[in-house]
Amino acid sequence: MAARVRIKYRLEDMTGDCCLIVRYHQATPALLTELDAKAIFISGNSANPDEYANAEVAGLHEVITSLKWPIFGFCGGFETLAEAFGATVAPIGPLADDEPDPNSDFAAGMKKELGYRPVQITGMHPLLKGLGEAPIMRQAHSWELKEVPDGFGNYGATAVSPHQIIIHHQLPIIGTQFHPEYYTDEHPAGHTLIHNFCQQAGLI
Repeated sequence: MAARVRIKYRLEDMTGDCCLIVRYHQATPALLTELDAKAIFISGNSANPDEYANAEVAGLHEVITSLKWPIFGFCGGFETLAEAFGATVAPIGPLADDEPDPNSDFAAGMKKELGYRPVQITGMHPLLKGLGEAPIMRQAHSWELKEVPDGFGNYGATAVSPHQIIIHHQLPIIGTQFHPEYYTDEHPAGHTLIHNFCQQAGLI
């Protein structure tokens, strides 16, 4: 919860507007219309995607596929965004027998990306302005997107997961496998990316 509130405050400071926290199973087009939502940010999650019941995420998937709002999905939110559009999300895969586990407390025995690491930018897009060729972003995942959903392009990759940034071809909808919301003074690229999105979405 503390992490969610931190994100809320950062978005409010950036946009000058109110950012409401809505639980994933409560999100529906009707609720967001009633709240007069201007954009949707889907945070990461502490459970694996297969632990969520289809009925629990049906409303959120309807929000996503309605194409009524600008949307930015972070990590687990990126995976939820992609799944709503029909893409497959699954574990990156098991570690090799001789491959050390960088953190056995997180997805023990599985490949993962953890910590602040470079993401290779693989395409040009206005949302990526100011990021450079390999911005440093915070990673914390052991699942990944296995293909890019229809209507989107992939604009970022790492050696571990080749689908790191998906952006809709026509609409202000973006997802990142990494956590841009955990930007720091030392690694500010996430702030740049979110700021670019907020500008495109008309929040700034």
